[in-house]
Amino acid sequence: MTATSGGNQAPVRRFGKLIRLRPEHREEYLRLHAEVWPEVLATITACRLRHYSIFLEGEMLFSYFAYTGEDYEADLAKMAADPVTRRWWRLTGPCQEQTGGAVPEEWWTPMREVFHHD
Repeated sequence: MTATSGGNQAPVRRFGKLIRLRPEHREEYLRLHAEVWPEVLATITACRLRHYSIFLEGEMLFSYFAYTGEDYEADLAKMAADPVTRRWWRLTGPCQEQTGGAVPEEWWTPMREVFHHD
């Protein structure tokens, strides 16, 4: 799940996560993500998440991102403390439903990487 990018940089960690999109909120979720607030994007970048993508297949959302920092938990806490991001999550959260594989401390279900090639 990690790959070094040379020098003294922290290893890049890749994450895949899964969650269900509630069908009755599909259009709202897609509308919100068609125009993500600039402050939310800035927080994602400040928290060292790169290549952040969300894919949709049927009712399932798959997110992917690479983490380039040195303290993932601290950066996630920084994101969770951001008032604009919290407002964003209050809008997007009701559009989502956890999967059966969700773990208590995470909203999206973490996935295990089984293959990667640069």
